[in-house]
Amino acid sequence: MAAGHEDDRLAGRRASRWVRPVSAALAGALPAFAFPEPSLWWLAWVALVPWLLLVRGAATDGQALVAGWAGGTGFMLAVHHWLLPSLHVFLFVLAALLGLLWAPWGWLVRRLLGGSPGPGSVAAAVVLVPSGWLFAELVRSWEYLGGPWGLLGASQWQIGPALRLASVGGVWLVSFVLVAANTALAAAAALLLARGAGRPAMSLTSVTAAAAALAVCGGALAAAWAWAPKPHTGGKMRVAVIQPGVVKGQRARLERSEELTRRLEGRKMDLIVWGESSVSFDLGAHPRLREQLADLSAQVGARILVNVDARRSDRPGIYKSSVLISPDGPIGKRYDKTRLVPFGEYVPARSLLGWATSVGRAAGEDRLRGDGPVMMQAAGVKFGPLVCFESAFPDMSRQLALDGAGLIITQSSTSTFQDSWAPAQHASLGALRAAETGRPIVHATLTGISAVYGPRGERLGPWLGTDRSTSEIYSVPLATGTTLYLRTGDWIVHAALAALAVYGAVTAARALRGRRRRDTDEPGRSDSSPSARR
Repeated sequence: MAAGHEDDRLAGRRASRWVRPVSAALAGALPAFAFPEPSLWWLAWVALVPWLLLVRGAATDGQALVAGWAGGTGFMLAVHHWLLPSLHVFLFVLAALLGLLWAPWGWLVRRLLGGSPGPGSVAAAVVLVPSGWLFAELVRSWEYLGGPWGLLGASQWQIGPALRLASVGGVWLVSFVLVAANTALAAAAALLLARGAGRPAMSLTSVTAAAAALAVCGGALAAAWAWAPKPHTGGKMRVAVIQPGVVKGQRARLERSEELTRRLEGRKMDLIVWGESSVSFDLGAHPRLREQLADLSAQVGARILVNVDARRSDRPGIYKSSVLISPDGPIGKRYDKTRLVPFGEYVPARSLLGWATSVGRAAGEDRLRGDGPVMMQAAGVKFGPLVCFESAFPDMSRQLALDGAGLIITQSSTSTFQDSWAPAQHASLGALRAAETGRPIVHATLTGISAVYGPRGERLGPWLGTDRSTSEIYSVPLATGTTLYLRTGDWIVHAALAALAVYGAVTAARALRGRRRRDTDEPGRSDSSPSARR
């Protein structure tokens, strides 16, 4: 009988070991609902609290590390779940590997918020926990690890004060403030939980510190809204977006794009933009097609920015290239995409991971990279093109603006993920890039969602949904001046890393002092010991 009870207790312990990691994975997935399509933007301000409470309540540092890892894995899976048809089981492997970035974050949360945190711990947590989060976001944003898709701050793409905050410190600063607000709420909840568990009464100064942190987060939004430099608008540019929609066959897609463009004749446009891979034939090897596009440009009276996805005739390999077409044919330098989608456009370490092509939709042949940004011009306005998920990288649009672009254009295609959250998430990124740079963004796609944003990140005109095969002309306001983010770059990331370095140094110094103190207190080690006296 006793043996049966012992077995039950052991089984209960084993089951309880899984409760916290599984709960953390579910809690980590919660912030995904703040992104499009659900777009519950307000959820991002509280969604991390359950995860934070689970981590800070861990009994040991090891449990906190596992809870951090599990939550990070859940977050990565939820934000990228639409990749499952393409990556299959490899998505779970990738999510688990990237989730490891939140393991040290979990340790940090427990160190600062565990037990009944004092005012100093609360104040430190509001700085260091967001700093740890930024570190995880920064590392996973490396293009070879998948890029900065689903950064927490990007969930606030339609909120004016948050966009103004992005103009000060980029999407990174928005992420920092969001995590700081969640940390302050979690600290307040931790104090209440500690009191309810019969621990020493919560400190008024600790509660005050948590409340002050929330006030600072709100104050940051208010300050950015009131004082952040605003771009000065002057002049407009008429830009047409061509979205052929879901069309089977490369030639049929080209013909549909030409038809939609031809219908715009006489409507006085400055530039026409086609989506990614809108042309699947190399223009150097197809002079007739080159002449056909030049005649189309002459007919509608505007230059056309197409995107060629084909094997080049002038050099080996397949490139994705933005090419500007004038009535005289291709003009200026072409832009070859420089940051490619892992597995989608190339397979990293193909000799080792080439098997991914047999279980998913990984690239059968690697695309090749271009040499860097290119500036183009239409109607006297300089513009810089980006291709597909390059719009997720804040540094790329910032560089184009620094190079003198008055307009930034992204050519994209998310047709593989047509019925998922991906098209809306991708379209929303333009708002962040516009707010960061103070330059309007045109996001043109093959099958939707196409969107245009003004220099403050405000939405212009209609979104062209995934059910549309159409064209739309947008009156795009041009802007001058610079944002603080344009001038200073990723300063908040550098500050966060510096804060973590200082905390690490202080923690290591305290541990070293404690070890020395223990050593001197051991028998036979103190100065008063017989050996010392001798």
